[in-house]
Amino acid sequence: MRPVWHLLFSGLVLLFAAVPARAAPFYVLAISWQPAFCESSPRKRECRSQTADRADAGQFSLHGLWPQPASRQYCNVDRPVREASNAGQWRELPVLELSMRTRESLERLMPGSQSYLDRHEWAKHGSCYAVADPEIYFRDSLRLLQSINDSGLAQLMRDNIGRRLSASEIRAHFDEAFGEGAGERVRVACRDDGNRRLITELTIGLKGDIPGGASLSQLMLAAPPTSRGCPDGIVDAVGQQ
Repeated sequence: MRPVWHLLFSGLVLLFAAVPARAAPFYVLAISWQPAFCESSPRKRECRSQTADRADAGQFSLHGLWPQPASRQYCNVDRPVREASNAGQWRELPVLELSMRTRESLERLMPGSQSYLDRHEWAKHGSCYAVADPEIYFRDSLRLLQSINDSGLAQLMRDNIGRRLSASEIRAHFDEAFGEGAGERVRVACRDDGNRRLITELTIGLKGDIPGGASLSQLMLAAPPTSRGCPDGIVDAVGQQ
């Protein structure tokens, strides 16, 4: 006859084996080429104040980090806040409690925070993040953005200001910087501006434990591939063209 402890242990093994493993969370990181954004939104505060020597003139800026699926929004957010956020009344949204260091980084790397984009992104998307804390949400978002800009992508964009850059070239850069196949997780967005097609944004699929410190390479390679989006576009310079 088996000891009681052995029977209990066997029962626990069967119990945990029957519980399916929790799927790793899936996200989309959206990063903007601010000069192209400002072509269509020149009255925005962050566009009126943009200069050629400001950080967002030569590197990607943070738009948002979006938990997936896309329907996962406004988690435990009161209705008045949701309505104000969706109506574009972002200044009326609750002030975020952020450290001085994170606030300063947002001012530099998320110029839309001048128009309270940070409050909107937190209410709509950050509230559904793995850790329900705006400090952690934005700190993690900025870490991922910085990894991309530091990879040489910002330099690639600066080297091609005023010229056409293809989605294939951008994806090839991600393959080189973050591992073969990483580029298949990158989608390029463009906008037609008269006779020009401008690169406006990249959306990047990520899967894994971002708050736990997973590297960008790990997160990208674990995510499902996506379509390339816009085939090519011009890298816009600061100022109305």
